[in-house]
Amino acid sequence: MNNDNRKNGETKSPKTKKQLKREKAIKFRKKHPILHHMKFALKILCLVLLIVVLILILLFYNKYGKRILQLQSEARTYVSESTLDTFRATETSIVYGANGKVISELKGEKNLYYMEYSEIPQQVVDAFITIEDKNFLKHNGVDLKANVRAVVELVKNRGAIKQGASTITQQLSRNIFLTHTVSWERKIEEIFIATELEKKYEKWQILEFYINNIYYANGYYGIQAASEGYFNKEVDKLTLSEVAFLCAIPNNPTVFDPVDEYDNTITRRNRILRQMNEDGKISDAEYQEAYNQEIVLDRKKINKKDYVETYVNYCATRALMQEHGFTFRYEFESDEDAADYKERYSTLYSECQQSLFRAGYRIYTSINMTQQKLLQNSVDEALAQFTEVTDDGVYKLQSSAVCIDNETGYVVAIVGGRKQKSAGYTLNRAYQSYRQPGSAVKPLIVYTPALEVGHYPEEIVIDEKFEGGPSNSNGVYSGKITLRKAVEQSKNTIAWKLFEEITPTVGLRYLQRMNFAKLDKNDYFPAASLGGFTNGVSSVEMASAYATLENDGIYREPTCIVKITDAEGRVIVGSDRSDYQVYDKNSARMMSDILTGVVKYGTGKGLSIPGMATAGKTGTTNEKKDGWFVGYTPYYTTSVWVGYDMPQKLEGLMGSTYPGQIWYSFMTKIHEGLESIATFPEYVDTSPKEDIVQEELEDIDLDDEEDNIEDGQGGVINEFDNVTPSDDQTPDDYYDDDDYQDTPDDDMEIPDIDDGDDAIVPDDDDGAIDEPDDTPLPDDDDNEIDEATENT
Repeated sequence: MNNDNRKNGETKSPKTKKQLKREKAIKFRKKHPILHHMKFALKILCLVLLIVVLILILLFYNKYGKRILQLQSEARTYVSESTLDTFRATETSIVYGANGKVISELKGEKNLYYMEYSEIPQQVVDAFITIEDKNFLKHNGVDLKANVRAVVELVKNRGAIKQGASTITQQLSRNIFLTHTVSWERKIEEIFIATELEKKYEKWQILEFYINNIYYANGYYGIQAASEGYFNKEVDKLTLSEVAFLCAIPNNPTVFDPVDEYDNTITRRNRILRQMNEDGKISDAEYQEAYNQEIVLDRKKINKKDYVETYVNYCATRALMQEHGFTFRYEFESDEDAADYKERYSTLYSECQQSLFRAGYRIYTSINMTQQKLLQNSVDEALAQFTEVTDDGVYKLQSSAVCIDNETGYVVAIVGGRKQKSAGYTLNRAYQSYRQPGSAVKPLIVYTPALEVGHYPEEIVIDEKFEGGPSNSNGVYSGKITLRKAVEQSKNTIAWKLFEEITPTVGLRYLQRMNFAKLDKNDYFPAASLGGFTNGVSSVEMASAYATLENDGIYREPTCIVKITDAEGRVIVGSDRSDYQVYDKNSARMMSDILTGVVKYGTGKGLSIPGMATAGKTGTTNEKKDGWFVGYTPYYTTSVWVGYDMPQKLEGLMGSTYPGQIWYSFMTKIHEGLESIATFPEYVDTSPKEDIVQEELEDIDLDDEEDNIEDGQGGVINEFDNVTPSDDQTPDDYYDDDDYQDTPDDDMEIPDIDDGDDAIVPDDDDGAIDEPDDTPLPDDDDNEIDEATENT
């Protein structure tokens, strides 16, 4: 048949590839119908996914695309308009006082110490490339692998930026051109600027800009300024170990501050040396020699900042952090949560603090320099007789004090220690040191909260010894007395019982709401009612808390920053503040009324400001290591602390002596010429019917009460001899030696508990105010006032 076809001239054309493929598909479909349908469904799915991706891209562009293009345009403009001077210039920030006059200027030393690249030692270059950006010489401004890791971390942490992935060029971009807002936008723009910088400038120029512009803490910009500041010599005279030490600082100038965090800086120096050795930048012998070298700072020229400047810097930095969206926290779910917060806090704090020295801010404050000088003089005069100094030349006996204007809630004066001409770091104890408050904390966590739940000033309470409770300082218990008298005479037994009633959790919640920063899980026990804290409180915190009582229970965050503008007057930080109710209004007013009795009849007798309603509370800790007086009038609230930086006993120290003298001297002066306000706002009486109260009062021997009140000056828990722990508590539960510290840098030790505040006021020889001319209350037997014993 085939032959016949050929004979007839008919030929069969070969099949095309398309036909063969189709026949193959038909055969496959007949042979595997299920697989065929699955393959078809897969194609449909891929098509749908492609459409979804395209839709997502369109949505992303619609929401972010224009903004990203705008950021890219801004980046190109920044870099195109930049010159070599862009990387040399700084603008001085100016600080104004309450009267509008300049009180200080904040500026770095970058211009003075700028170095050309040829002048920078190779070891400095090697150290920074090794520790900050190993691929610096290879990338075009952005390390893609590092940024991918950062994106992964961003997703894992639900949008929280925890890994920077910034190259040296990106860090330079951020420091010169951008704000410190932590956001995806800043990160994107940082990348755009970095790529543009790499196009315009050579690698060696970028390194020069970077090394001269990064911050080395304590006001030093650039490696030369840091070398002069910390070692009193030029960079080319530094050893390898000293070079690595300085290169350790810029990663986080707060965490690696050579003055405050020396050990941290040494740890990072060692890491840099190790990595330089591993990268072949230094030999084993050079590594070992540098590792073994002891770093000794030689700070010949120190610009010692006074207490106003350090506090202004602190408040301004935190205000900028808030403006950039940072939320301050004081409670944490876990140690990991706390560590993560601390890392984010220190990083942004460092960046915002740096901007104070180069951004040309205009910082308007509430500081009244006249009142500032009066407060400083009051501290210095009261402690003038104590001249013993430390090896660094700093007075051993110290004080801190803070004054708040009750009308505005702003800090108007702050003293972080005694004034003296001495070299060294200025520790501002008013906000940086935390000390045991003694009985001064009782109104805050015991009595005002108790008034909120139904107790009242004339309520009858029983001052008596009880199992598991504290002692009163002189061993005297007055039996039935009013709650008002218990506060006036700082009765430990009453405070302890009420604190147990309302529970430590409730009591300490008030301090939490007022942002007390150093509360600890070991504080939630009855001993806290007497001021027994793991870490303690600061003078700023105490002044702010008492100002809250005066302000009808409304809390205002303590600060001295009224507003911050740029050099052209555009507002960066406004005066808007978030005030909120902490204490019930009526309870706060009742507490103020009770505290007026402290300065009239009680442990602060004689400290009332003439012609002014005055409320206050004394506080003294075990063995007279810490003394407090915190008090207020309708105009001002002032807190005063006196003690040693390294806690030790001070004879004659009580809340009413040296702290009381400082407080009275200062407050009397700043109230001169003010209109007299004789009373605080009245409170609503919440006591039961008069006949019930009268029935209770009939059971009290008022004469005995007066005698006992004069002796009942508060008390002390004597090594827990008289304390019987509950089933799940032991004396060790109250205090954890390992967790305690008095100041951020002090060695840890067991916190002290209030041992009462004597109403006795020493004579002139003691350096404190005299007892007023009022006739003293009679004592039990001899009608004379006995001095409180040291231990009872």
